[in-house]
Amino acid sequence: MYTYPSAEGKGNKNGTTMSERQNTLVCAFDQHSPRITVYDIHEWIYDKMCLRESEVAMIQIDGPRRHVYKKFRDATRMQELLMLTMGQGKFRHTKGEIFKVGIEAVGLGLRRVRIANLHPEVSDMA
Repeated sequence: MYTYPSAEGKGNKNGTTMSERQNTLVCAFDQHSPRITVYDIHEWIYDKMCLRESEVAMIQIDGPRRHVYKKFRDATRMQELLMLTMGQGKFRHTKGEIFKVGIEAVGLGLRRVRIANLHPEVSDMA
């Protein structure tokens, strides 16, 4: 179960801060485009964006919002990609239609994660 900090920066007292989200890009696909498969997204990332598997630490797909989050191992490669694409890309659907993709850096702040069954002597803020 994930908990997120409130607007004041104070999180749920049951959560524990694990890490800060850094070096992450979001690719926002057009909401009016047909549903895109995971395979198509992976092919687009490696073929059209010229990314190697060693450069990407994680990929997270938010299907209903048509967002793809890519966490990079290196901040310089992320900045290079932003400069090369100038914040926009194109995706060719399997049916031949071309859709715009918005590319931008995300700063989602701190993520708080609830950990169950902690020993009483372990602080929940460690």
